[in-house]
Amino acid sequence: MRVDRAYSIADLRRQARRRLPHAIFEFIDGGAGAEQTLADNQNDFARWRFLPRVAVNVASTDTEVRLVGVNAALPLVLAPTGLAGLYWPHGEACAARAAAAAGIPFCLSTNSVASLEEVAAQAPGGDKWFQLYMLRDKNLMWSLLERAASAGYRVLCLTLDLAVQGRRERDVRNNFSVPLRPRLRTLLEVAARPAWLAGFLRAPVRFGNFEQSTSSKGFTSIAQHVASMFDPAADWTGVDEVVRRWPGPVIVKGVLHPEDSRRAADMGVQAIIVSNHGGRQLDQSRSAISALPAVVNAVGDRVQIILDGGVRRGADIMKAKALGAHACMIGRPFLWGLAAGGEKGVDRTIQIFRDEIENAMMLLGEPAIAAVQSDILTLAESNSCSNSQI
Repeated sequence: MRVDRAYSIADLRRQARRRLPHAIFEFIDGGAGAEQTLADNQNDFARWRFLPRVAVNVASTDTEVRLVGVNAALPLVLAPTGLAGLYWPHGEACAARAAAAAGIPFCLSTNSVASLEEVAAQAPGGDKWFQLYMLRDKNLMWSLLERAASAGYRVLCLTLDLAVQGRRERDVRNNFSVPLRPRLRTLLEVAARPAWLAGFLRAPVRFGNFEQSTSSKGFTSIAQHVASMFDPAADWTGVDEVVRRWPGPVIVKGVLHPEDSRRAADMGVQAIIVSNHGGRQLDQSRSAISALPAVVNAVGDRVQIILDGGVRRGADIMKAKALGAHACMIGRPFLWGLAAGGEKGVDRTIQIFRDEIENAMMLLGEPAIAAVQSDILTLAESNSCSNSQI
């Protein structure tokens, strides 16, 4: 794939679709239930329109922001996404290196193919965050915390919206599993994607963070272990214990309700990620962008706010910034870039966002993104306007 010929995130998505087997592409692309929240995450950005200012000196622009105590070159974070190494060999390391080169944070998922130590070794100079779920096995949780701190991960991202896995109907219809079940349709899909298959055979998929925690070394047993690890009994007491045990900044992910944001802020977290898990958990939840203003009003003067969900354009990031977010996370966009072209594809994803952000800043009359305020936005006159879903 020629990722340099991708001029938008939609272009990268089309390239990823051509390279990946159908069931694997659908695993990235799909959401829960009827996928209403998945659609709303993107479409609700269209509720807002820009009010640009003119005759402003924008000969140079400053896209840098201060994010959880460290400067980032863009208000952008690569979100924690499971199984990135399934889409491209050593996918997590590719993404971590691309983020480090761009000067933005990379957040590694608990459910990564490579171990957290392997990824850290590949991006020694990057701002690395580690994402953790509330697990049934508390000894495993504490072990992951210790390993992440020892490996140089600066920030802990605690995900709270996965007490159980959402009902993702595309995956059910596709009989998607890890490892892939050898049925005829799956075999035909894989055979039709020889470039992906060659990479898969060179770098077999595993759950690198859990290989030391199970007595059986077979891949299937590890996958079963991961599938049953989430703790539906976890509550704020458990969150507080994680916050106290981690030696650095803690952010919580998966918050939509203002009262939950207040609870998290009271525990001393440094940031809150307004997110519905990319529409992959509870369908009919509010979109992330529509939930953002209430969370900002509740705790925006106490903690930083990061938006996660539906971001496809630099303009989306400008809107989130104007509504009070300090930065945005992207998941699917960088996975599409990764699937299309590995590290170069993630580089291209970040470059597209950088170009679009800078262009929007200049046309809005905003030379410094850190100074963006809500006066650049107005509500759209008609709800009939909506982005086409990509």
